[in-house]
Amino acid sequence: MNILTFIFKISRFRFWIYTGGTYVVGYALGFSVFGDFLRPEYYLYLFYFFFPANIFIYGVNDYWDEDTDKLNPKKDEKEHRVSVIERKKLLNVIILVTGFSLILMIFQDNVERIIFTGFLFLSYFYSAKPLRFKDKPFLDFVSNYLYIMPGIFAYYLASNTIPPLIYMFGAFLHISAMHIFSAIPDIKYDRKAGINTTPVFIGANSALWLCLVFWMGLSLIVIYLTDFFPLSFLVFLYPLFPLLLLIKKDWSIDDLYWYLPYVNTALGGLLFTSLVVYKLVFI
Repeated sequence: MNILTFIFKISRFRFWIYTGGTYVVGYALGFSVFGDFLRPEYYLYLFYFFFPANIFIYGVNDYWDEDTDKLNPKKDEKEHRVSVIERKKLLNVIILVTGFSLILMIFQDNVERIIFTGFLFLSYFYSAKPLRFKDKPFLDFVSNYLYIMPGIFAYYLASNTIPPLIYMFGAFLHISAMHIFSAIPDIKYDRKAGINTTPVFIGANSALWLCLVFWMGLSLIVIYLTDFFPLSFLVFLYPLFPLLLLIKKDWSIDDLYWYLPYVNTALGGLLFTSLVVYKLVFI
């Protein structure tokens, strides 16, 4: 396998939208005039949060999860399983992306550095020891706020201000539910590997209820912020996922989970387009 193919597989392209999408939505929330989309730094960080950021997140995850990944068939079916002989190559890739990240920080202002450092810190210590947040109930989904940091960074890049707290709280509810929901299919593998995630700790059924509560909270915030705009009710697609599994006990979360990236992409794209059109036409 050549190095470019290896890097592409490590980055888990299905999940690029979770950092890149957050970035573009954050920028759309923060921009004022069309000229903001012509700034070169917008495209620099657009590239960074779509590709290098995901190499860093999942490269670190693969490096530290060698033992637990042996038990998880997902690594063969949906993701790339890093072999023993690939570990040195993986480490070199992580170091390269880290170096690129540090170079970017030289040109950032102090607020941008704090947000960017927060992203790198959470991305690394979600998987890496000694903190390894993924192995600590409740801290595992709280630390997944790393996926919201690109949006906060983009909002500040566009507006030179931090997003309103209600935006950041709604994002917290969403990313927490996303993390919990994605960890439910791994319960038996995590339990065998001794990883104590939130779903392992509270059980699959309670985890689904927690997802339902978080996504319902997100839905109400989105509908309120859009002043009950009809399209905003599409956000109820999210709580529908855990609700269906709670009602239909014979349905498999393993299959349903893989529809989430499509929902995120569709609704994220709709939100981005709506924000840009509204600001350019009506404001």
